[in-house]
Amino acid sequence: MSMPPSSPLVFSVRHCEPELIVPAEPTPYELKQLSDIDDQEGLRFQLPFIMFYSNSNPLMVHKDPMKVIKAALAKALVYYYPFAGRLREGRNRKLMVDCTGEGILFVEADADITLEQLGDTIQPPCPYIDELLRDVPGSNGILGCPLLLIQVTRLTCGGSIFAVRLNHTISDSLGLVQFLNTVAEMARGSCVPSKQPVWQRHILNARDPPRITCIHHEYEMVNNNKCTTIIENNNMVHRSFFFGPKEMRSIRKQLPPQLQTCSTFEILTACLWKCRTIALEFDPNDVVRLSCFINLRGKQRLKLQVPNGYYGNAFAFPTVLSKAELLCKNPLGYALELVKKTKAEMSEEYLRSVADLMVIKGRPPYVTAGNFLVADTTQVGFSGIDFGWGKPVYGGPSGAIPFVSFYARFKNNKGEDGVVVPIRLPLPAMERIQRELLKITQEPVDQSYGIMPTQITSML
Repeated sequence: MSMPPSSPLVFSVRHCEPELIVPAEPTPYELKQLSDIDDQEGLRFQLPFIMFYSNSNPLMVHKDPMKVIKAALAKALVYYYPFAGRLREGRNRKLMVDCTGEGILFVEADADITLEQLGDTIQPPCPYIDELLRDVPGSNGILGCPLLLIQVTRLTCGGSIFAVRLNHTISDSLGLVQFLNTVAEMARGSCVPSKQPVWQRHILNARDPPRITCIHHEYEMVNNNKCTTIIENNNMVHRSFFFGPKEMRSIRKQLPPQLQTCSTFEILTACLWKCRTIALEFDPNDVVRLSCFINLRGKQRLKLQVPNGYYGNAFAFPTVLSKAELLCKNPLGYALELVKKTKAEMSEEYLRSVADLMVIKGRPPYVTAGNFLVADTTQVGFSGIDFGWGKPVYGGPSGAIPFVSFYARFKNNKGEDGVVVPIRLPLPAMERIQRELLKITQEPVDQSYGIMPTQITSML
């Protein structure tokens, strides 16, 4: 199935002066340490998300979304007051939140376009993210800057766009959704969150004494890998691929019967890892990696459980290795077995070992050379955040970030539910991965089925 071509639209966005939204009531002034899972070098960046709303609730048509959301944010920050603080470093660069109550950054904007005119350009990668989530000068640092930047943009049709930028050290996507659901409850008239926030970051701190008990390929030092040059490539493009029922059925047919019942995430990850590796044309003996972000929440088999309401980072990304030649030349089942291995690595001991490694080795960054990192946001809950005018038409990541692809739910213009995956690659590699995906997603009976990227590209 090909995504319909979409031409970039020309429209203007008028931005008001940014303002700080502070808690609606006085909050504690205190220092709160982040956990050793939060406090990773690899999480010291800003993570953008975006939600598009059509305002399907007739009772909300005449209500200004700006007033509703600003008031709801102020109320929610009473309960999530660390978000209104600022990060600072302590001994050994240990991150902590100075709960000053200074507030989060908010931008009000208006765009002279309708949601219908935006069409499929709402899928990631959003080509207009710089206008729909304007970077306020001086706000994008990790230390001493607002932990959240939110922009709400009114559309001429009565719909709106809610975009948010998160300092990843303070929370993961599930924690952010928990906060935004509280904002949504306040916007709909609630006074108390249905889920009380829990800090308790100490539960994911290193042990005393710390001890590394697992192998962590994701933090190894890697040199002389061809993929290290990708980040320096000036010819990078940003495109997305849609996988609906037909595409997934075609991919499953490439697998032996005992593997056809694996999850969509497992099969899709194996497919993308193999096709991406082929597209990047590694040397046969190059070692390539796959890292899967696996969240601790909801893993009943693990003894370590974070409390209900915990909104800190609670994940690890176990990593598997393969020689490029083996990954490219073996059947898809080879890659799928390795994907399953990454998920099997996740345990309480593994997460404890990561926290200990952060302390022992000085919070090293994760490996990017030759590594494909994937995060599944399809079950995170962005698609269910309702501020009073209905659920978003699309809600999730605004696109990929270097070396990391996010899986998001999306309904295409034919009404098919599926998974959209934004990817960043050099242009020649992007053209090659398109061909590889087209081959693997063609159904034997009908060769018209395949997958094509959206026509929107963003040159870096």
